[in-house]
Amino acid sequence: MTSVRILGLDPGLRRTGWGVIVAEGSRLSHVAHGVIAPKDSLPFAERLLILFDAIEAVIAAHSPDEAAVEETFMNNNAASALKLGHARAMALVAPARAGLAVAEYAATVVKKSVVGTGSADKDQVGYMIRRLLPTAGATTADADAADALAVAIAHAHARKARALVERTSPSLSPQSLSPKSAA
Repeated sequence: MTSVRILGLDPGLRRTGWGVIVAEGSRLSHVAHGVIAPKDSLPFAERLLILFDAIEAVIAAHSPDEAAVEETFMNNNAASALKLGHARAMALVAPARAGLAVAEYAATVVKKSVVGTGSADKDQVGYMIRRLLPTAGATTADADAADALAVAIAHAHARKARALVERTSPSLSPQSLSPKSAA
C-alpha cells in the first residue's frame, strides 16, 4: 500500500494554519502542524511575503506529496475578502511552485468529511481531530492548525473515494471526480 504525505492549509492573513499528515490506505498519521502569524503592524506586502516564505519552509521541512487548501468563506466586507484572497493566493502558489498538486475544498466539505456535518463548529472539528489524529495533541487551543489538519484529512478521504470509484467504474473519468485544482 502506497503512502502519501498531505499538506493541509487554512489560509488567513492574520493566522494561516498548516498541518501535515500521512495517509496509507484508510490509516491516517499526524506528522506536524502549526500556525503562521505575521505581525499585524507589518506592511501588507511583507505579511504576504512572510506567509509565502513560511509555507515554503513547511514544504521544505516536511516534504509533502500533495497539498490541499480550504476555500475562503465570502464575507460581506469586500476589503476583508480581498485581503483574505491575497493570503489564499500565497497558500496556493507556494505549494504549486514546489511542484505539488494543489486541491481546494469548501469549508462545508471539510467539516462534513471530518465531523459528518457541513455545519460543524470549530470545537467539533477540534474534537474529531483529537480522535482521528491522537498524536496531534489538543489542537482545540489552536483552531487554525486543527482546521488545516481537517483540510488534509478531507483530501485524504477524497483521494480514497476517487481511487475506489476509478477501480469499480473505469468508465467514469477521473476529472469528473476531482476537486477543483489550482491552475
